[in-house]
Amino acid sequence: MRPSKSRIGKEPAVTDCIFCQIIAGNAPAHEIYRDDELICFLDIAPATPGHCLIVPLRHHDDIFSMSEEEVAQIGRFARRFAPVLKQVCAADGIGVHQLNGAASGQTVFHYHCHLIPGYTGQTPRIHGREPASAEQLGELAGRLRRAFAGE
Repeated sequence: MRPSKSRIGKEPAVTDCIFCQIIAGNAPAHEIYRDDELICFLDIAPATPGHCLIVPLRHHDDIFSMSEEEVAQIGRFARRFAPVLKQVCAADGIGVHQLNGAASGQTVFHYHCHLIPGYTGQTPRIHGREPASAEQLGELAGRLRRAFAGE
């Protein structure tokens, strides 16, 4: 992978990484939250409605190149956001998943954590198969932003 000249977080963006492109504003996403360390947005092909990705702004292929603090930041955000996601999506549970390497099922090689609403009687999945409509994603992202902000 080739670093670009623009910087994202504390490292150069990787030009062929879709998550680096989203972070830089060069690819669309239904963003829910962003701070100086991470971004959370809806998966465009959700396993279930509300399937979110938590992504560090700094590019790491997987967990093995991340510091303990970087991993902890993702975990702290997931812990704060999961109850909101569960409530807004009227889910029975929330799956928290993270994959490292193609052999584990990782398909985008920029570290990310999945938060996936789960429902009784439904077989859990990590990856969706069909893209959701932009309209549905936009509406849900708005509801999640408002709920997380406490509105």
